[in-house]
Amino acid sequence: MQNQTTYNFIMISGLKIFYREAGPRDAPTLLLLHGYPSSSFMFRNLINDLSDQYHLIAPDYPGFGKSEQPPIAEFDYTFDNFAAIIEGLLDKLGIGRYSIYLMDYGAPIGYRIAAKYPEKVDSLIVQNGCAYDEGLDTFWEPIKAYWHDRTNKEAEEILRSFHSQEGLKWQYTHGVPNISVVSPDNWEMDLRHLERPENDQIQLDLFYDYRTNPPKYPEWQQYFRDYNPEMLIVYGKNDYIFPSSVAEAYKKDVKNLEYHSFDTGHYALESHGIEIGATIKNFLDRKLRRQLWR
Repeated sequence: MQNQTTYNFIMISGLKIFYREAGPRDAPTLLLLHGYPSSSFMFRNLINDLSDQYHLIAPDYPGFGKSEQPPIAEFDYTFDNFAAIIEGLLDKLGIGRYSIYLMDYGAPIGYRIAAKYPEKVDSLIVQNGCAYDEGLDTFWEPIKAYWHDRTNKEAEEILRSFHSQEGLKWQYTHGVPNISVVSPDNWEMDLRHLERPENDQIQLDLFYDYRTNPPKYPEWQQYFRDYNPEMLIVYGKNDYIFPSSVAEAYKKDVKNLEYHSFDTGHYALESHGIEIGATIKNFLDRKLRRQLWR
């Protein structure tokens, strides 16, 4: 039986943070970390699929979804700060152990937390999230140019186009064989959030701050080798943003790895949510049974 999703606000470090929650609170927790340019809305169906047996928490980052968007002058929009907000949320909710679903921006946020608190992480579920230089391919050329020179107006205009209506739609539909299964509510809702005052600059700040993530890749890869977390990869193999070479790269360092590839793009849940949900449930159920047998 599915458990009803609740929609909640909580104060973390002085900010009003929105999160979705479902499932029994005494069940194993799965923390769902969304990507750019979306929000916890991307997990709406997965939450329903898993809430009969698992406790789901899906927050919106500051400036995304329904969470507060503090002025740039008062808050540094960085991946370090986002990770600190998610840490604060887990602490305030009293969640001491959890699995993490890492997608796009959710990967560098989640890996910061996992590498800092390896004893708290039960497992990692990776869906089109990067921890390897192999992922920073053609799509990333204008972003790298922006890292090199933040005054590069040509690169800046390309980056702004990513969160235009057409750019948003492309991220949801590129590489999807049948785009009629992808709800336009996704990019239309994202666009409303992105059109808030200052949000365009917030997104540019985060593109620039993404340069802090690749130097951490060796640390995260060492975490994989040292702690050998159980990992499930559920990957949209047609992704242009983080191509399949990213998913393959995890095999170098993660021994407890289960790998599934799907014929879709970056936002794989939109077209293959049922299959991915079933794969996650099977993975978590088997993991839970192994724990009970010990």
